[in-house]
Amino acid sequence: MPERARILYLSRVFCKVSQSGNLGLSGWFGACPASMMRHCFDMVTTMLILGLETSCDETGVALYDTERGLLAHALFSQVDIHMEYGGVVPELASRDHVRKTLPLIEQVLSEAGCAATDIDGVAYTAGPGLAGALMVGSTLARALAWGWGVPALGVHHMEGHLLAPMLEEEHPEFPFVALLVSGGHTQLVRVDGIGQYRLLGESLDDAAGEAFDKVAKMLGLPYPGGPHIARLAQQGNPERFDFPRPMVNRPGLDFSFSGLKTYTLNTVADCRGDGELSEQDRCDIARAFEQAVVATLVIKCRRALRQENLKTLVIAGGVSANASLRSSLEAALKKEGARVFYPAPIFCTDNGAMIAYAGAQRLQAGQVDDAEARVRPRWPMEELPPLFMAGVS
Repeated sequence: MPERARILYLSRVFCKVSQSGNLGLSGWFGACPASMMRHCFDMVTTMLILGLETSCDETGVALYDTERGLLAHALFSQVDIHMEYGGVVPELASRDHVRKTLPLIEQVLSEAGCAATDIDGVAYTAGPGLAGALMVGSTLARALAWGWGVPALGVHHMEGHLLAPMLEEEHPEFPFVALLVSGGHTQLVRVDGIGQYRLLGESLDDAAGEAFDKVAKMLGLPYPGGPHIARLAQQGNPERFDFPRPMVNRPGLDFSFSGLKTYTLNTVADCRGDGELSEQDRCDIARAFEQAVVATLVIKCRRALRQENLKTLVIAGGVSANASLRSSLEAALKKEGARVFYPAPIFCTDNGAMIAYAGAQRLQAGQVDDAEARVRPRWPMEELPPLFMAGVS
């Protein structure tokens, strides 16, 4: 048997022992078989990891090779399903993940020219997210891993977003400040390495992406609102309205967008006092709202970099695809000799590639799940272990 195959075979045997219930989670950190398994992982220089993302309303699947990089990925968006409801319906999201995940796995394997027997581990989103949607990915990932005799690992959704820029040819080096900005999160985090996170600030109410969606609804725009507001904003008059930049005159790095949302609602009501909103009204309001959100994020990012004495910023999450935010950050940071990194637009929203990459880093370090299936709809990222603590030293 070739050396790589022999090593992986041994690691899979120990994985089976763990999944049979004879070795719990603590065993990976201290028992002799776990130490041997970590040794097996150390000896394997490359791993092929299947990544599954089912935390909300997008089904993402990817294959990541730790030597060759991203081999294939596929994504199915449920936007059309949820659009008529103006937001995500959790039960509908879970059911669609059930329908779509296996076909996407088959598609990715075919596109990569790989077989199931080539896979060395399965990574899946374990949280945060919608409980039912997370359970779909978790149970499928663990069932596949059991059947294939490979380890499985639950990945933190926001760690996936944070590490998504690492998929690019030109990627940041640690340490850096990360702005995680999406429909469910707006956070500034200091990142000293994988699993070495310190929260600097976060939204005290609505996330930025959530505020985009709610303002879009005020303007009669479909879900999700971010791209539609950005499109209207391009035709807006930047001089007509001047919306407030929330919490920028206070110390600290926290955010708040609920007041800005209320200010926008009042502006919409004032414009409707003369009749229905005109197309120009909608464009001008969208422009003012987007400018306020972007300016607030830029100010806080500059403040965070200065506070931490760093020159590298990473932005990730769905809102990071906003063109105005990207150009404004690049212009502002260039003046200070700092750089900003972000994922390719296709990897800004939820996707399997970021989960496969994040899972590959931890699986290769020897971290694996125990036999008990867990998902965590709420999961502080600071609870994640540093990568060097992921396995047995």
